[in-house]
Amino acid sequence: MSVRVLLADDQRIVREGLALLLGLLPEVELVGTAEDGQRTVELVGSLAPRVVLMDLRMPGLDGVEATRRIKARHPHVEVIVLTTYADDESIFAALRAGARGYLTKDAASEEIATAIARVAAGEAMLDPTVQARVLDRLNSAAEASPGPSRPTAVEGLTARETEVLTLIASGLSNSEIADRLVVSEATVKTHVNRLFAKTGVRDRAQAVAYAYRAGLVHP
Repeated sequence: MSVRVLLADDQRIVREGLALLLGLLPEVELVGTAEDGQRTVELVGSLAPRVVLMDLRMPGLDGVEATRRIKARHPHVEVIVLTTYADDESIFAALRAGARGYLTKDAASEEIATAIARVAAGEAMLDPTVQARVLDRLNSAAEASPGPSRPTAVEGLTARETEVLTLIASGLSNSEIADRLVVSEATVKTHVNRLFAKTGVRDRAQAVAYAYRAGLVHP
C-alpha cells in the first residue's frame, strides 16, 4: 500500500523536481504540494497525508511552526524535514516541534524512500550526519553538567527506565550503560525493551528524539 505524502517547499523549481522524484517511487502517492507553511497546514486537513516532507525556511509560516501545528491538530501525521540546513538550531527546533525525520536535500532518492517508509511505520529517520550532531550536542551538554543528577521520571516510565532513556539519548551503548549503572547488560536490555514498549519508540534514533521532546536532555 502506498504512503500518502504531501510536499512543502517554497522554491518552485525544487518543489517540481521533488514532485517528479516522488512520482517515480512505487510505494509513494504524492497527494499534493504546498509553497508555504500555512498552505501546508491547510492541505494536511483536506488531503489527509500520512507523511509530510517539510522544508524549513518558507515565507510566512516556517516549517518548524507548521510542523508544530500539524502535530497538534493531526498527531497521526508524521513530518520529515527535507532542507538544505543542518545547523544545530534548525535540527533541534524541528525535533522539538515533533518531526520524526530529518534529511538534507542532497539525500538520494533511495534515502528519501526509506525515510518515508520508516516514518510512516512509526520509526524515526535522521540523516547520519544529523544524528551525529544530535549525539555530539547531547554529549557536550552532559559533560558540561555540574554533576550527575537523576532525571525526572517520564510519565509511564520508572525512574530507572527514565535514567536508561537519558543515557541512550546521550549516545551510550547498552554495555556502557551497564557499566555506568553497575548492572548487567541483560538488565539494561530488559529496561530498554520495556521503555521502548511503553513509549512506542522503535529504535535508538527515535529514542533520542523522544528524550529531547520529553525534556530529559537539552541542546
